[in-house]
Amino acid sequence: MVGAESGRPHVALLPSPGMGHIIPLLEMAKRLVLHHGFHVSFITITTEASAAQTQLLRSPNLPSGLHVVELPPADMSTILHDDMTIVQRLCLIVQESLPYIRSVLRENPPQALIVDIFCTDAFQIAKDLSIPAYSFFTAPTALLALSLYLPTMDREIEGEYVDLPKPVQVPGCNAIRTEDLLDQVRNRKIEEYKWYLLSVSRLPMAVGIFVNTWEDLEPVWLRGLRENSFFQQIPIPPVLPIGPLIKEDEPLTDFDNDCIEWLDKQPPDSVLFITLGSGGTLTSTQLTELAWGLELSQQRFILVVRTPSDASASGAFFNVGNNVMKAEAYLPQGFMERTQEVGLVIPSWAPQVTVLRHPSTGGFLSHCGWNSTLESISHGVPMIAWPLYAEQRMNATMLTEEVGVAVRPVVGEGKNVVGREEIERVVRLVMEGEEGKEMRRRVRELQSSALATLKPGGPSFEALSEVAGTWTTTAH
Repeated sequence: MVGAESGRPHVALLPSPGMGHIIPLLEMAKRLVLHHGFHVSFITITTEASAAQTQLLRSPNLPSGLHVVELPPADMSTILHDDMTIVQRLCLIVQESLPYIRSVLRENPPQALIVDIFCTDAFQIAKDLSIPAYSFFTAPTALLALSLYLPTMDREIEGEYVDLPKPVQVPGCNAIRTEDLLDQVRNRKIEEYKWYLLSVSRLPMAVGIFVNTWEDLEPVWLRGLRENSFFQQIPIPPVLPIGPLIKEDEPLTDFDNDCIEWLDKQPPDSVLFITLGSGGTLTSTQLTELAWGLELSQQRFILVVRTPSDASASGAFFNVGNNVMKAEAYLPQGFMERTQEVGLVIPSWAPQVTVLRHPSTGGFLSHCGWNSTLESISHGVPMIAWPLYAEQRMNATMLTEEVGVAVRPVVGEGKNVVGREEIERVVRLVMEGEEGKEMRRRVRELQSSALATLKPGGPSFEALSEVAGTWTTTAH
């Protein structure tokens, strides 16, 4: 037994594939090793793993005591097909990996198993092996609240949720506009909805649900889950905010170093960083409008460009880091020459944490994926919210209307893209306007709060410490 051999208590973490799931669970694993003295088995599903995921998990910089267990790839040749949605694909990959997961856990039983939302199939394995199982919900508490309410909605509401005359009122929480509902629940007839409903309906089986947030960021949602009689009657397990768990460091290539050197030469808070997460892509028309909007704004920028996809906004989810192309091919003719004094264009991938941490970075045009959101707030950078898929519309609304750290561009009437003039307007607003200054003040307040909550004595540190204490007790 690895845990027993090291003399430390042993826990196992099981993320589903995809950088948005791997990163926060890996950061939790690191904290358990470095701050709480655990040995951690980080069980990874290698089936359809992206190049970026493989590179991250084979990094030589992982702490001693964190053991990455790579499961053999499952044969998906007769199961997956090209037009499957992300959630359906993830759930099927996890399902086919279950025999390998069972074998790893039986061989080396941990004191606890922590799984993410698309690995709830493993709850049954944990039960069979008498291992306490927890969930790590990698999206915001707002989505957790909606997800825990979803089985009730499914029973009580007829027709499509997006056709409801009023916003969805989650008990004890804020209402969610129907147009902001996550992709997975927008059509109840498709397989993806059924998979998502199945996954979230198992959450009450967990001993506890970890969330990657903290008290000051989502107070209304956390209070609703803890205090509202609806959630007490389900009943749901304790909800434990242990965030913000974000990537602390990343290895830099020579190309990345060139990017940082360019940033070093720019004034403080002057550069807008534009990237749409590990899986996000724009249509070719929208990418053209974005480029023109940046040029018109005359602001400094770093633009990460991916091959446009007119088919899917999540076109790079399973192949991020796999292909790098020449950015010029997808941008307006002459754009790079005309903006070379103020802009830097990077193909495919940039060292996001390093750029957000840099003092010259003053704004972030983001898809509002939860990891990127937490990174932006933790580094004190206000956002232009550009949601693409999953729950990102919910996140964008929360950041603009509840938290006050983002502005969202408006799509003109009768248009299906954000026009260049609107992009120019929001870029100038964030980078040089009064509203931008207020957003920057607010995000820096939350930055201080994020730092404090993770220190010994802070609420997020203590929440993890308390649970870790129970696992340590059972280890002896």
